[in-house]
Amino acid sequence: MEPLLITGTLLLAALLTLLMKNLRAIELISVSAAVAVFIAALKIALGASAPRASNPDGFFSIDALGAIIALTIAVVGLAAAVYSVFYLRVEMAKGIIGFHRVRQYFILFNLFLLAMLFAVMVNNPILMWIAIESTTLSTVFLISFYDKPTALEAAWKYLIINSTGLLLGFFGTLLYFTPLGEAAGQGLTGWKTLAAHAAHLDPMIAKIAFVFVLIGYGTKVGLAPMHTWLPDAHSKAPAPISALLSGVLLNIALYAVLRFKLLTDAVTGGAFTGKLLLAFGLFSIIISALIMLTLQNYKRLLAYSSIENMGIAALGFGVGGAGVFAAILHIIYHALVKPALFFLAGNIFLKYSSTKISRISGVISALPITAVLFLAGFLAVTGTPPFGIFFTKIYVLFACMTMYPLAGFIAIAAFALLFIDFLKQAMAMIFGEKPAEMPMGEISPPLWAIPLALLATVLLLSFYLPEFLLELITQAVEKYAL
Repeated sequence: MEPLLITGTLLLAALLTLLMKNLRAIELISVSAAVAVFIAALKIALGASAPRASNPDGFFSIDALGAIIALTIAVVGLAAAVYSVFYLRVEMAKGIIGFHRVRQYFILFNLFLLAMLFAVMVNNPILMWIAIESTTLSTVFLISFYDKPTALEAAWKYLIINSTGLLLGFFGTLLYFTPLGEAAGQGLTGWKTLAAHAAHLDPMIAKIAFVFVLIGYGTKVGLAPMHTWLPDAHSKAPAPISALLSGVLLNIALYAVLRFKLLTDAVTGGAFTGKLLLAFGLFSIIISALIMLTLQNYKRLLAYSSIENMGIAALGFGVGGAGVFAAILHIIYHALVKPALFFLAGNIFLKYSSTKISRISGVISALPITAVLFLAGFLAVTGTPPFGIFFTKIYVLFACMTMYPLAGFIAIAAFALLFIDFLKQAMAMIFGEKPAEMPMGEISPPLWAIPLALLATVLLLSFYLPEFLLELITQAVEKYAL
């Protein structure tokens, strides 16, 4: 019932927005749809966490990890919808965009949420692939939203690299269907059906299939060296879209990789897939640490931070054991912290009209609340106590050091370098002399209240996990730590 409510609500919201000619009505429709989706996603999560909860093999089928990711999408989607209203109002007041651009934005926004949630909920790998490809098509126009040459270039790069990567992922997906024979044509083939036939899959074919899936969907995750589209796309999109891209879209592609990992492990054991995830995760962390040294754009800085954090999650799932528990917690924390940072970066952009770090100084004077929250977000995303990412990094490192000590030492060195890189850039922006002509004061209370709420949620979850969420994490660990 809830999956149908989610898809129907977002599709209806997109259609109504297309027909509306009143700005306030468009804003109300999108925010109301986001609220309805959040309530439905929460019901899904509560239902999946219930004792002996069934996971029927129908058109929609959501396991524990899928329910966690769907809930994070709904939470960040609601925050982004509300933030978008006030963010776009400021841009309209400045004459940057007009009504038609805002209407286009909210149509694509709702379709983007629809595609992401459908990908997590649908029970068929082919339909999941189509949904993830749809996220590319719906967001390419949001990345080029401002029609600047650099934004158009980033959009084309995003489209070509992701579509090519997903095509490789599609080829790998088809290889998993080879043991089904005639059963493949008998209706919808769900994940349980594929798992039941996985034992008949040739081990070499399974390994080849997973390599294609990891490279293909790993492109969407932003794992190095397939990450090259991510900094450009995330830095050029409007701040609320960057928040969704970095906060939740990357998790969906990682979820797809993990579903196929289970099928591969049933044939080859966990060592093959684990070592691949370990290698790509560690390489992503190293690349981020080295490149962040020279970055001159604060939105690109946040984008490379996303690459690092997805690398940490891949590392955790790769080493297994306690690393899986830490990786699941990590993607939850990152899904909330990174949108908050992108929202705060949006506030800075609205005030300074630039994303270049060299042009930003004295934010603590110009935007005092935003500056304090940005520093808190920086501490949270880099793994500083008391925020939960500190604990997830420790758990991942502990699991890594137990099995692969050298990889653990390299990761520790990269984390230290990343902290120094981020600290250097953040301090340059926050402190220093405020431009003399720059007025003091926040632009609009909702623009800082929304990231405050997200960071407060992260801090709360760092010390207390609701019973239903803890149960979902436990179920997910039992399934994906095999």
